[in-house]
Amino acid sequence: MNLETQIQVLAFTFVYGMSISFIFNLFYKFLFSDKLIFKIFYNLLFSIFICFLYFFILRKINNAIFHSYLIITLLIGFFIGNIKTRIIRKK
Repeated sequence: MNLETQIQVLAFTFVYGMSISFIFNLFYKFLFSDKLIFKIFYNLLFSIFICFLYFFILRKINNAIFHSYLIITLLIGFFIGNIKTRIIRKK
């Protein structure tokens, strides 16, 4: 994989981590509802959708080659996005 592709994948992963954080804060009430069955269903659906979408787009960029540094980039993007979008959860 060349350097340009790696930079594209890192940028996409960082932005995707921020997007996950935004969606997580947007649907916070559904993901952490009072009833256990709804909590399990929504969390499972959310996780599967997020994973499939990530690997689908990653497949378009670099044939879904996954490196360990992408996990770190995804987590950094998630935590930065979570700090910026935490206000949504309070509303």
